[in-house]
Amino acid sequence: MQRKTLAHAECPIARSLERVGEWWSILIMRDALHGLRRFDEFSRSLDIAPNMLTRRLNSLVEDGLLERHAYSQRPLRYEYVPTARGEDFRVVLMAFVAWGNRHFAPEGESVQIVERETGRPVQLMTADMADGHLVPLAQCTVQAGPAASAGMRQRMGAVPKCP
Repeated sequence: MQRKTLAHAECPIARSLERVGEWWSILIMRDALHGLRRFDEFSRSLDIAPNMLTRRLNSLVEDGLLERHAYSQRPLRYEYVPTARGEDFRVVLMAFVAWGNRHFAPEGESVQIVERETGRPVQLMTADMADGHLVPLAQCTVQAGPAASAGMRQRMGAVPKCP
C-alpha cells in the first residue's frame, strides 16, 4: 500500500511534514545545521543504515533543504550543505529543543539554546511583524490566510484570532 502524499495539501503543516516528517530527515537537518556535511559524518552521528541515509539525503536535496556539492572526484563523494530553505528549518529545530527540554528532560537540559556570541541562554520569542514588539506565544493562534480555500476558511473559522 502506497503512502498518501501531503505535498499538495493546503495545510502548511501537512506540506512541511511531507518534506521532513520522517525522523531521520529531522535528525539529518539537525546535524547539517550543526555543521556536519559528509555522508560518513552523518552515518557516524546517527548510526543509520547506509541505504536509509542515502534515501533521506536524496529526499532532502530533492525538496531543496540541502544542496549536494562534490568534494572528491575519485571516488566521487559529496558534501551536503543547507540551502536558504534548510537554514529556515533552524527555527523548527530550536522549537523542538525548547519543547523537549520543557517536557521530556526530567534530568535537566542536555542541550540549550544560547546566543552564539555570548553563550547566554535565550528563549524563543514571537514578534509583531508590523512593529516588532514581543507577543507571547500563548496569545497567538492561526487563522485562514489570504490564499485559503473556502473549506480551509470554514475549518479554521472566519474570525481572526491573532492580531
